[in-house]
Amino acid sequence: MDTNGPTNRLAYETSPYLKQHALNPVAWQPWDDAALRAARDADKPILLSVGYSACHWCHVMAHESFEDAAVAAVMNRLFLCIKVDREERPDLDRVYQAAHNLLARRAGGWPLTMFLAPDDLTPFFGGTYFPKEPRFGLPAFPDLLVHVERYFREHRAELAAQGPRLREILAAGDPAAAASEAMTDESPADRAVTELKGQFDTIDGGFGGAPKFPHPGGVRRLLLAFARHADQEARSMARASLHAMADRGLFDHLEGGFFRYSVDARWHIPHFEKMLYDNAQLIPLYAEAFVATGDARFRDVAIAAGDFVRRDMEAPQGGYYATLDADSGGEEGAFYLWQRSEFEESLDPDEAAVAIPYYGLDRAPNFEGHAYHLMIATPLADIATRLALSLEEATLRLARARDRLIAVRAHRVRPGRDDKILTAWNGLMIKGLARAGRLLRIPRFIDSACRACDRMRTDLWDGTRLAAVTKDGRTSPYGYLDDYAFLLDGILELMATRWREGDLMFAQALADVLLADFADHENGGFYFTASDQAIPLYRPKSFSDDALPSGNAVAASALLRLAHLLADPVLETFARKAVDAGLAALARHASLHAALIEAFEDASDPPAIIVLRGTSGALAHWHERAQAGFAPRRAVYAIPADAQDLPPGLAARAPSGAVVAYACQGLQCEAPVTDDETFDAVLRRTML
Repeated sequence: MDTNGPTNRLAYETSPYLKQHALNPVAWQPWDDAALRAARDADKPILLSVGYSACHWCHVMAHESFEDAAVAAVMNRLFLCIKVDREERPDLDRVYQAAHNLLARRAGGWPLTMFLAPDDLTPFFGGTYFPKEPRFGLPAFPDLLVHVERYFREHRAELAAQGPRLREILAAGDPAAAASEAMTDESPADRAVTELKGQFDTIDGGFGGAPKFPHPGGVRRLLLAFARHADQEARSMARASLHAMADRGLFDHLEGGFFRYSVDARWHIPHFEKMLYDNAQLIPLYAEAFVATGDARFRDVAIAAGDFVRRDMEAPQGGYYATLDADSGGEEGAFYLWQRSEFEESLDPDEAAVAIPYYGLDRAPNFEGHAYHLMIATPLADIATRLALSLEEATLRLARARDRLIAVRAHRVRPGRDDKILTAWNGLMIKGLARAGRLLRIPRFIDSACRACDRMRTDLWDGTRLAAVTKDGRTSPYGYLDDYAFLLDGILELMATRWREGDLMFAQALADVLLADFADHENGGFYFTASDQAIPLYRPKSFSDDALPSGNAVAASALLRLAHLLADPVLETFARKAVDAGLAALARHASLHAALIEAFEDASDPPAIIVLRGTSGALAHWHERAQAGFAPRRAVYAIPADAQDLPPGLAARAPSGAVVAYACQGLQCEAPVTDDETFDAVLRRTML
């Protein structure tokens, strides 16, 4: 690889992932008008490579092929090569992942490798990782390049004729069906729980086999089934899954935070990247699980993960970075792995006697190279009994050992950090830390969420439009559905946690853009891209969850909550139309639509909205009382009596005495409450 200077246009990008390829001998270009025009002018097919900075197999393919001068020469001769960061351009990733699924008849992933016609950007072949030499049943990448380019030349007319049909099929993949045609007598929530029970791993928790992902939406659905219907099986499944994820290898037991997924079905060895969006969903899930079950382990995990985010992923000026890489020093997981000798050299004998069995180093190594990835292998109480120690003394020894191990790890090469700020993922984390901070009474989490919200308003909102990403002072020119929906949802959660002047106005502005630029006024729901944004092939509109909850579903839920807070029937109408547009998808696979089920429930049976108005002391006391117990379908907004510029529907809930509560469901509100006994009755009635 040439290290004398940039060899392609990626050197001038801000994305850390794109910059990683700036010294490749491949003549990479970013996706822009200049690159697309160059492909048309040269009449070369486009080799589109989509990945992200924490992607292990992206790094593997780069080292094998993109840094190899001979392979690069073939790429440059036959193709116009474009590199895309999927976190910066989720629109392109969505479109071409869908096209890959259609062409290859199997799921995609990263790196995504697609070959496009230069004139209309229609893909004609694709895959994910391709090795430099034939293996894993895959052809050698250099040979593949030659065959693909030859096929394009020899079958160009045929491929051009197939393009319109491909676009038609992709566009038709977004469901829109009337409720009367889509729904059955059984509720979507009940069907989702039934499906989850069928997918549950009764031995190791979680759903399905390897690779195993956290699926926070599914676990939360089980918690809700327990809370509402006393479903003990659902409770057991949720607790087993949460314990397995927290106690085994998916969690960093020294410094907190969840890895992306487990490569095995037992949660032992993770894919070592840490993604902001996973932690954003798991932190509040563990906080809710603690409140719902009383299991203190869940509280401790939520706090440890939240503190990891604040320490390692929060920017000094507010907001959260995107990812920590799986690799460090060129090796996957190297930062997190241990040899037993390191424990013995780093810890005193008393500490080692506790830490070695606790973390499983008294067993056979669980990673290649005789290495160990830490997990809780033996309960601390069992170790204390074996060593004739009190549990308190064993806990102190383990804490000292952990501190020493963290100090040792601090001298290792740390994983790379992708320090771009993504609006959508920040919206998720604002919600996650605000909710966990409120439920667990942790002000530092709420403070962090406030700083992030302020950063979004300062650096990613220009007063009329939202940007999807900022890095090194440069922001993208547009935002996507997820940016608006997740940030709106996060702000509403923050408002229910700590009322601040300006947040409501920001939320209203985001909702206005959602309706104006993203809404499908004919069929309901929201497109992923704004109406004025150019996008190849088709304009996506999806209702299913993947690693992120569905933007359509989150938008519907957030708009419903905002509509009920403001007594605004227009917002409610748009939200209900979005839910209706997703009912066909919900009927087919309920468990894949956890976020949409929540929106459906909110539309069918609106959750409680309680507005408190009062002076500081009494207002804070009532707001604190409203946080007791597991009440996932109740939002309480504590608005000071002197709050200014409230919209008419909210201002109508006026102050009265020291404190007053207005309990509403949908657009209907009960008589105001000013006494403790009646307020307690309201809280009991709105628990679920």
